Amino acid sequence: MSLAQQTKSGRYYVGKSETLLKQPDFLELQGQIQLIFTSPPFPLNSKKSYGNMLGDEYLKWFTSLAPLFSEMLTEDGSIVIELGNSWESQRPVQSLLPLQSLLNFVSHPEANLRLIQEFVCYNPSRLPSPANWVTVNRIRTVDSYTRLWWIAKTDFPKADNSKVLRPYSDRMKYLLKTGNYNSGKRPSEHKIGETSFLKDCGGSIAHNLLELEDMDSNRKVRLPNAFSYSNSSSNDFFAKTCKQRKITPHPARMPMGLPAFFIEFLTDPGDWVLDPFAGSNTTGYAAARLDRQWLAIDAEEKYADQSKIRFEDPALTTQTISE
Repeated sequence: MSLAQQTKSGRYYVGKSETLLKQPDFLELQGQIQLIFTSPPFPLNSKKSYGNMLGDEYLKWFTSLAPLFSEMLTEDGSIVIELGNSWESQRPVQSLLPLQSLLNFVSHPEANLRLIQEFVCYNPSRLPSPANWVTVNRIRTVDSYTRLWWIAKTDFPKADNSKVLRPYSDRMKYLLKTGNYNSGKRPSEHKIGETSFLKDCGGSIAHNLLELEDMDSNRKVRLPNAFSYSNSSSNDFFAKTCKQRKITPHPARMPMGLPAFFIEFLTDPGDWVLDPFAGSNTTGYAAARLDRQWLAIDAEEKYADQSKIRFEDPALTTQTISE
């Protein structure tokens, strides 16, 4: 085990998660982690530079993580795992491996887990894939989303959707201003009262479809406020610094808004957030910006060095600058 980075808000370790989570530094934190947010290596059918396993090997490995993660959580803590799609090798057929991995993980007999909710992150800017069946043979459409699975040990994990509201639409702002809308019974048999929509709650409840860009050019994207990190200078700082230092960034970085959304939704300031497959530590950086404590693990030391670049960002307060 190697402690590669330490700040006043968190620590980055280099090693394999399945090994490190059994070591004394992590055993001391069992039952104290409020959120495990991570994007593990996807179950792909060809090797990537950041490492991934295939087939049954992946399934067994991923399933074995369930009790390790569960033991780290508080009783009302959450696990959020991003899993992408995969395709059968040399075939235009989508693989069931991601779904099998999820099912085995959640139903592990020693983990006491249950699936709370599914989220879909839609990103139309993703490169066309699988390329052989989309851009070469043109017999499939672009795979433009990933799923995020919210999992917990209880039916009622800590959560507050009032902390991740979406900005009101222009139509809703007009309604609040004028107080006029059609009340009464709907074809769905819902009854809308005369004042049901007149309370200004500061925004609308977030959806489980996270739309990173416009699906309809005539309608504004209304991502939760946590996604403001996605377009902040922090991403520019990291990318520009890597370019200046001739460093190739982690190839599978997630939008900053993704961890920020779930951190705000499922934790409070001061809570612990763990990313067992941290890469360049987008999760840890977002946690630090949101006044949470963080732990990060990755098998590749070069990504710990990239995490250090994130924490050079002048946007961070003095409380999160490296010691």
